[in-house]
Amino acid sequence: MVKVAVIGAGVTGMSIVRELTRYQNIEVHVIEKQSDVGWGVSKANTALIHGGYDDDPERFPVRAKLCIRGNRLWHRWVKELQIPHIWNGALIVAKKDEDFKELEILLERGRKNGVPEMRIIEREELFAMEPHVVKDALGALWVPVVGQIGPIPAVIAIAENAVANGAKLHLDSEVLDIEHTEKDWIIKTPQESIRADYVINAAGLYADKIARMAGFENFSITPRKGEYWLFDDDVAPKPAHVLFPTPTKISKGVVVTTEISGHLMIGPNAQNLPAEEKENLANTREGLDEVWHKAQEIWPAMPPRSKVIRTFAGLRPEPPEGDFIIRHEDAGFINAAGIRSPGLTSAPAIAEEVANIIAGLGVELKIKNDWNPMRQEISHFFMMTPQMVNDMVAKSPAYGKIVCRCNKVSEGDVLEAIERMKFIGVKTPCVDSVKFRTKATTGTCQGSFCRPRIVKLLAEAYNLQPWQITLKGPGSEMGVGDIKVLLRGDAQ
Repeated sequence: MVKVAVIGAGVTGMSIVRELTRYQNIEVHVIEKQSDVGWGVSKANTALIHGGYDDDPERFPVRAKLCIRGNRLWHRWVKELQIPHIWNGALIVAKKDEDFKELEILLERGRKNGVPEMRIIEREELFAMEPHVVKDALGALWVPVVGQIGPIPAVIAIAENAVANGAKLHLDSEVLDIEHTEKDWIIKTPQESIRADYVINAAGLYADKIARMAGFENFSITPRKGEYWLFDDDVAPKPAHVLFPTPTKISKGVVVTTEISGHLMIGPNAQNLPAEEKENLANTREGLDEVWHKAQEIWPAMPPRSKVIRTFAGLRPEPPEGDFIIRHEDAGFINAAGIRSPGLTSAPAIAEEVANIIAGLGVELKIKNDWNPMRQEISHFFMMTPQMVNDMVAKSPAYGKIVCRCNKVSEGDVLEAIERMKFIGVKTPCVDSVKFRTKATTGTCQGSFCRPRIVKLLAEAYNLQPWQITLKGPGSEMGVGDIKVLLRGDAQ
C-alpha cells in the first residue's frame, strides 16, 4: 500500500481524496484543522461552475486547461453525488459599444480553451432572456455551460463518498510540523503523528505555511476578500441566469444571480489584503456599498435593503503569479496551492492532475473493482410530496416535527444530518454542520427559532450538555454554563 496524506478538506483537497480512493493500492488520509469539511476557502464564494472563457491560456495555462475540464467533470459529479445544482448559463452584459471588443476577446479565448456554444447576442435576445436587466444594455456574451452548485454541500457529498470508499478523515487536526525522514513524511498534529509516503498540500490560504514546514519556501499566498449581499427568497424580480458586467483588467465584476436555494445574491468586490490577514472575514460599509452600486449597474431592480437577510465575506488564496501551483516539489511532496477562482470549477480536474503526478512518480495506480461513485443526498422535508412525508413519518415520527420554519426542515432531517456527520468523523458537534447539510438557520429569521432546537438535538446525539455545543468549532460554544446555578444560590 502507498500511503498518501492530503492536508486540507476543502473542495480541492476532498476532490483529490475522492479520486485517490479509486485505487486499491492507495491508502489516503485527510488532515483538516477545522471541525468539519469545507469551512475554509470553499465556504463563502459565488458558487459558480465557470465556463472556461475567462482564463488566458498564455498567462494562466494551468487555470485555462483545468477550468473547462473541471466544468465537464462537474456535469458527471453532480449526478453521481446528488449535489444541488443548476445549469442556467451566464450572460456577460455589454453597456457600451467598446464593451463588445472585450466580449470578442472573451469569445475567442473561450474557443481556444474549448468552451462550446458561446456566442454574442443582441439587445433583443438579451431582454427576451432577462427582461429586468439594465435598460441601456446593448447585448451580451451568452455562455450556456456555466452553472451553480452548493459549494459546502458539494464538499460534504464528496467527503461522504470518499469515506464510504475508504478514506480516513482527521478533523480538528491542525498541522503543527512536517518532518521528512529517509523513509517517509511525518505530519504532526495535536492528537497524533501521521506517516505518509506522499503529502499533498491543499491547505488553501495556508498552503504557503504548510509548504514552508516541509522545507519548500518558493511561493507565498495572499488573501483577496470579496463581500456579498444575500436577500430573502421572496424578493422579485430575480435573474434566471448568472449576470456579469463586462470585465475589467482588475476584476470579473460584481455578479448578480439567483443562488440554488432561490435567494438573490450580489457580489463580490475584490480587495487585496496583507498576508497576515488570512482570517479577516469582516464586512465593511465601504465594501458592501461598492457591491450594491455595481450590482445596480446591471440589475437596477434591486430589492429594498429591508429584504437583506445576510451579508458575508469570503477569502480566496492569491498565488504570486496568478496561476494555480500544481506540481511535485521533491521527495513525494506535491503542492495543489494558490487555487483561486476558478478553483471550485477546476477541483475535479485538479484531482485528476494530482493522480497523474503520483503515477508519474512511479506509483502504479490499480483501479478498485468495487469503487462506488454514487452517493445519496440527505432527506429534505421541503422537497417531499405529501405522500413522501406520510411515508417518512410512518418510519420515524421525527419527520413530522418541524425544526426550522423558514426552510421547512424537520427533526428527522436534522437527525439524519447528525448521523452523516458522525459517519465522516465529525467529533465536535456544531450548529453550522447541521446548517450546511439541511439549510436550517439560513432562512429569514437566520436561526432565531431553530437554533435552540438544533442545539438540543446535537447535545442528545453526542451525549453533551447544551452549553458544550458549538456554532462552528472550539471557541464558539453556544452557552456559558449551567444557568440553574442562579436558582441554587451558589453563583459567585
